[in-house]
Amino acid sequence: MDLKSYIRNIPDFPQKGVMFRDITPLIKDPEAFKFAINTIAEEVKKYDFDLIVCPEARGFIIGAPLSYILNKGFVPVRKPGKLPYKTVSDYYELEYGKAELHIHEDAIKPGQKVLIVDDVLATGGTALALKRLVEKIGGEVVASAFLIELTYLNPRNLLNDLPIIAPVKY
Repeated sequence: MDLKSYIRNIPDFPQKGVMFRDITPLIKDPEAFKFAINTIAEEVKKYDFDLIVCPEARGFIIGAPLSYILNKGFVPVRKPGKLPYKTVSDYYELEYGKAELHIHEDAIKPGQKVLIVDDVLATGGTALALKRLVEKIGGEVVASAFLIELTYLNPRNLLNDLPIIAPVKY
């Protein structure tokens, strides 16, 4: 199945010069969505991990079904003020700005292995922030998975040797 045919390109969103890859047509189509999640699930099965860590909001769309299919715990990472318990935070750069993410300080036990999941790997800033958050609270990131990788932004340069799974590449 050609997943790219289900992804809508929106120029100049959220600002001029950015090509936004809109996954809403893909997730609206049950067969395309199922194919995308199953494709990622098959690829990540080769890694030994306990938890899936995802940022809001679109990361949840990919991470939650993966967590269910693979029988792994799910750890939400959210924007400031959205998690009810004590948190650890990290600032990071986006393709078009800066942001901050929070994780519950007890979300990961020391030594637990983690798979980072999000919808799009652009500059790698969000993934790197997630990796730092996991490590701050004692976890170990073993791999990462995304629906889409924007290779023209060279995100792998920032993530060094972290294994990256992404069935759709631009």
